[in-house]
Amino acid sequence: MENIIVPFIISVAISLFMTPVARKLAIKLGAVDIPKDERRVHNKPMPLMGGLAIYIAILVSSLVFLPIDKTLVSIIIGGSIICISGIIDDIKGLSPKAKLVFQVIASIVLIIGDVKIDAITSPFGKPGAVLLLNGFSIPITIFWVVGITNTLNLIDGLDGLAAGVTMIASLSFLFVANKFNYVPVMIMSAIVAGSCIGFLPYNFNPAKIFMGDTGALFLGFIMAALSIEGVMKSVATIAVVVPIIILGVPIFDTTFAIFRRLLNGKSIAEADKGHLHHRLLKMGYSQKKTVLILYSISAIFGLCAILIAKINSKRAVFIAIVIFVLTILLASKMGLISGKKRDENEKD
Repeated sequence: MENIIVPFIISVAISLFMTPVARKLAIKLGAVDIPKDERRVHNKPMPLMGGLAIYIAILVSSLVFLPIDKTLVSIIIGGSIICISGIIDDIKGLSPKAKLVFQVIASIVLIIGDVKIDAITSPFGKPGAVLLLNGFSIPITIFWVVGITNTLNLIDGLDGLAAGVTMIASLSFLFVANKFNYVPVMIMSAIVAGSCIGFLPYNFNPAKIFMGDTGALFLGFIMAALSIEGVMKSVATIAVVVPIIILGVPIFDTTFAIFRRLLNGKSIAEADKGHLHHRLLKMGYSQKKTVLILYSISAIFGLCAILIAKINSKRAVFIAIVIFVLTILLASKMGLISGKKRDENEKD
């Protein structure tokens, strides 16, 4: 574990130093979010592009502390493609289709670097038995990377939320990777966590800068790559389950949003105020308390994932199923799936 301390500290320092620089650059380039609809919870113009500081911290720290091989090169190139798309979107806007093109290209870069989901371990078969995906490996990897990239972007609705959730998820991946002795993944996880911690003093409520799509999409992409390299390439029975639980807050919130919009006859791309953080705000919690609650939920998911990874048996799968069922029941009660509770509240 001593291998991760210096990379972590360096990443924190770079992010902390670069965030004010990114803020000045964002203002100069006009990358400013002006509140113009009721979904936004801030009431004054806010510089975007804070994710540039996170990107630089991860890029520099990775090149210094990780072996430069095809895996790292593919992650850096893919992440740079995503970061560029985010910068363009933060400055002048980018259509959803254009964003998707960037994300697919970045996913293909990962696949070329052998960062892909090429097999799935069956929890109910013989120990070590795997199902090779063969021709399905590429589309499944692209679906996973694009999906995770966007889930993190969708929860980036409150000061410090996306950065904090990513930090917690990164630390969870670190402990899981430690179980498999995946040292490069541990170092990368520490670097990502450090970049988020260095950014949070400027992003936690009241925020001085937002990470924007530059940060949210980039961090989502990095988390997708970490999940593949850190867990899915193992032969553990929990190879698929653990990343889903670690990233539970963004994954479940996005999944519920999709079902909610479909059930209400809306496009899945149509934004609404039915996300979990909107619910908590509507219940009377302040921004800070809402974010801290979501940090706590993310930490609980992370701890559950770490414990499940240590069990590594059929029992772990059943525990995961219980977690999923309880999450769905709670989400249903809060109206995250149907949206009915929101409508009732709005009538009051």
